[in-house]
Amino acid sequence: MLFQDLDLIEPLLKALQTEGYTQPTPIQEQSIPSILQGKDLLGCAQTGTGKTAAFAIPMLQLLSKPHQNTKVHKTVKALVLTPTRELAIQIEESFKAYGKNLPLRHLVIFGGVGQKAQTDALHRGVDILVATPGRLLDLMNQGFINLKDIELFVLDEADRMLDMGFIHDVKKVIAKLPAIRQTLFFSATMPKEIQSLADTILRNPVKVEVTPVSSTAEKIQQQMFFVEKNDKKDLLLHLLKDKTIETALVFARTKHGSDRIVKDLIKAGIKAEAIHGNKSQNARQRALTNFKAKVTRILVATDIAARGIDVDELAYVINYELPNIPETYVHRIGRTGRAGLSGTAFSFCDSEEKEFLDDIEKLIGLKIPVTEDHPYAMSWQSLLAGAAEAKAKGKTKPARGARPSRPDRSDRAQRAPRSEREPNLSGAKKAPSAAGTGKKKWFSKNKPKNTNS
Repeated sequence: MLFQDLDLIEPLLKALQTEGYTQPTPIQEQSIPSILQGKDLLGCAQTGTGKTAAFAIPMLQLLSKPHQNTKVHKTVKALVLTPTRELAIQIEESFKAYGKNLPLRHLVIFGGVGQKAQTDALHRGVDILVATPGRLLDLMNQGFINLKDIELFVLDEADRMLDMGFIHDVKKVIAKLPAIRQTLFFSATMPKEIQSLADTILRNPVKVEVTPVSSTAEKIQQQMFFVEKNDKKDLLLHLLKDKTIETALVFARTKHGSDRIVKDLIKAGIKAEAIHGNKSQNARQRALTNFKAKVTRILVATDIAARGIDVDELAYVINYELPNIPETYVHRIGRTGRAGLSGTAFSFCDSEEKEFLDDIEKLIGLKIPVTEDHPYAMSWQSLLAGAAEAKAKGKTKPARGARPSRPDRSDRAQRAPRSEREPNLSGAKKAPSAAGTGKKKWFSKNKPKNTNS
């Protein structure tokens, strides 16, 4: 099927042709006709499947009809609610690209920056508003935004809203929407809380599910590295000796941790920048722009960016620390292998993260292949023993959304020096010289297998 088979108007087809798009993805093919018919929609699709275009294209067509012969933009007619600034910016850019030939005004609003430019644009008139929950409620409370004329409402990345603690803000926004509207609801995963929310705001929705819930992209080669916590820095530098890794997105669990990784990389002569909640919006956008332009080789991010970063042809994602929420792993590695391309996801796991790994493998339904052929390999026996010791010391798995426990200084001080540790019997040093040769011997021996656990 081609876009021209979806009964789209000429201005949209022309814009899509300019962008180089001719064939819709499965979610676009299934969603666009239903949305054009005015139906509510429940879309369950993993990241990278093209769902932004799946709702943006038909929304532009529906909203263009009253404005074909007028330039009046008195009230907001469509609202897209999304969890992060980066994702909001990218969604607004999509509306700009697809709607370049239509007389529709769109605006993105988010916190972390001054509001004057946003309120000035609202005063001039906006048809399509893309917003994060906090700034939207703030401007609503100040009287700059009224949602009484909303015809189309999109809740994007609903499960991420739950994980980031925005679900109550989302409900406050929904309470201000008119009862008669068209609602489009998208979520990569469908936990019970999200399914319940969908049931309350959708009316006889068409359900579109292009991949199994919580699945990981088939073309992403996943590799797990068992490693001592204090060896993670050296392992990362070891992997990055391979010059075929032109760029990589590295995920850390905390803001402080991501800044520390950047310092270690810069000290080793590797250009790196961090992106997290403590950075200003301008700094975050600058870091992302540098990364996309390959000026920066490594971008280190916390989970606030797990779904807000969309980089064409990103080949590598590295989980320096495993997330304590298993769905987050899916979103992280979904930054690669997008739009049908292949990708590679490396993940580091220490003893205290073994429980996180178990939850991740249970969620995705497969055992992630373990790479032992590297100089810092930790044996299964050491990993399990360390996990049992961590559990005995009370380092239990944190609750959903909470920060994982960290070892106190006394525990780190009691750790035996490297020379006194249990020898590595896993064969990790079979080919230590392979790194940097481009042959990738350190991960090629374990191909991922889609075996159900």
